[in-house]
Amino acid sequence: MFLMDAFNKKTVMPDAAKSLPGRPQPIPTSTHHFVNGRPLAGPYPDGFKKILLGMGCFWGAERHFWKIPGVWVTAAGYSGGFTPNPTYQETVTGLTGHTEVVLVVYDPSVVSLNALLKSFFEAHDPTQGMRQGNDVGTTYRSAIYVDDDSDLDAANAARDVFQQALRDNGVRAEITTEIAPAGEFYFAEDYHQQYLAKNPGGYCGLRGTGVTCQLD
Repeated sequence: MFLMDAFNKKTVMPDAAKSLPGRPQPIPTSTHHFVNGRPLAGPYPDGFKKILLGMGCFWGAERHFWKIPGVWVTAAGYSGGFTPNPTYQETVTGLTGHTEVVLVVYDPSVVSLNALLKSFFEAHDPTQGMRQGNDVGTTYRSAIYVDDDSDLDAANAARDVFQQALRDNGVRAEITTEIAPAGEFYFAEDYHQQYLAKNPGGYCGLRGTGVTCQLD
């Protein structure tokens, strides 16, 4: 019974009143990207755009995106919840409401939003609800958080295209990706930043459905 109660707490979103209190100040983290040396928190070049993407464990997700040409910098962090400036240990309890996300800062003249969304949907399984593979809990839910209405429309359209691609390939599961305007993004601890560059043999967690889609 204890294990079932713990499982349920981790897979059900808390409400704001019952979430952990957090703290007023950001937790310590890295200042620069371990791979490309660019500042994690900016300033970013004029005309560049941002998107927050949750695909389960952010270690593998971050490595996936920093390798894409046109992506200027990436960072691991937490978003979509209630607790201000959470720690990793707090998020995994399921009592902050956050999911693990990757901040992707990109040059839209080199890589389009649709290209990033296509890569997002194909690189993980967006139908698993409050989990991704063996990682279970609200902190591992699939999510897309965007900065403006145009990007929100693009994300919803991309979801619909990938949903049809799943059906065309005999997959009946429904996409559960949370798509919403971006709220606060909190940088994760320094050891999480570019983790798989620092620990090449570390756990990745990314596993797609094998289905691809065409986004114009």
